[in-house]
Amino acid sequence: MQIPYFSHRPTAAWMAVSALAVVLALAACGQAASTSAPTAAPAAPQVSYIVVQPQRVALTSELPGRTAPVEVADVRPQITGLVQTRKFVEGSEVKAGELLYQVDPASYRAAVDSAQAALAKAQATLVSTKLQASRYKELVAIKAVSQQEADNAAATQLQGEADVASAKAALQTAKINLDYTRINAPISGRIGKSAVTVGALVTANQTTALATVQKLNPIYVDITQSSSALLALKRALAQGTLGSGTAKVTLRLEDGSTYPLDGKLQFTDVTVDQSTGAVTLRAEFPNPHAELLPGMYVRAVLAQAVAEQALLVPQPAVSRDSTGKPIAFVVAADGKLEQRTLVTDRAIGDQWLVTSGLQAGDKLVVEGQQKAQPGAQVDAKPMAAAKPASASVATN
Repeated sequence: MQIPYFSHRPTAAWMAVSALAVVLALAACGQAASTSAPTAAPAAPQVSYIVVQPQRVALTSELPGRTAPVEVADVRPQITGLVQTRKFVEGSEVKAGELLYQVDPASYRAAVDSAQAALAKAQATLVSTKLQASRYKELVAIKAVSQQEADNAAATQLQGEADVASAKAALQTAKINLDYTRINAPISGRIGKSAVTVGALVTANQTTALATVQKLNPIYVDITQSSSALLALKRALAQGTLGSGTAKVTLRLEDGSTYPLDGKLQFTDVTVDQSTGAVTLRAEFPNPHAELLPGMYVRAVLAQAVAEQALLVPQPAVSRDSTGKPIAFVVAADGKLEQRTLVTDRAIGDQWLVTSGLQAGDKLVVEGQQKAQPGAQVDAKPMAAAKPASASVATN
């Protein structure tokens, strides 16, 4: 009997049946897994916020400036002569009228003596002419002298009186020149270095000053501000957007320190510098210890205006979009993140002064906005509840 031959090679039908069984088994397993362990939804990102509140803020402008003396006077000779003595110490304080230099007075004293002698001569001559004119006046009445002779005598008297007046003026001039040999301080203040020494020849109205006296207490600070910024400030004040400031000025010195005494704005110049487009403002500062010297570069902080309903926000809460505009995020009423485009005026300390884009009562996100997208649901907490992050923001 012949045994039938069975091939061990799988047929196509058998393979199709096997594949279908495997697919059904995997589907059954997936369905069982999905029904037994459902996937958890992602948690909402956590953000920390502050509630924006309006406040009264003094708006200041920090501007460059230079110190300048309140009064300055160059000491110049008004006569020609040799310097005999110098009576001051360079860099010291001098009083108005105090003797600074003594010029050799010998020739000027002689000129005074000569003028006095000329005056005495003219006065003596006048006495004679007066007597002659008086006698001729009497004689002409009795026809003893002619009228012409009487008139000549009267004219001689008048000429003698003029000679006396001229001699008096010459004497006064000589005395003034003698006084000019004493070169005195024109104003009170601190005197600088001397340009001449004893024995030097000085001349009347020379171009080189012998020394310079400057009054340093109080002292001026000349500040420059752009005309456009000044116009914007004036418009805001006129419209009532800002209130007038106190005109108080503080100084930051070249080494970064703050000058301990406050100054006051005196005036604003009426001319704009055509080369810089800036206006000069002048402030006055007390300077009892001469800490401020003329020509020093300083930074002046002016309290020019007051914003009664200013919105200040922490700088970490404000970022920039791709175009460079400042943006911030707020938590909307439905708990979703909302992006706002801001308009900032200036930085005040570690905060931005916002003029547009936020309103009082908005929940401004300070931390965590990087973890969420605008429109996303967030878990918002006040800054006080965010312990570690709150401390780090407060120190920025």
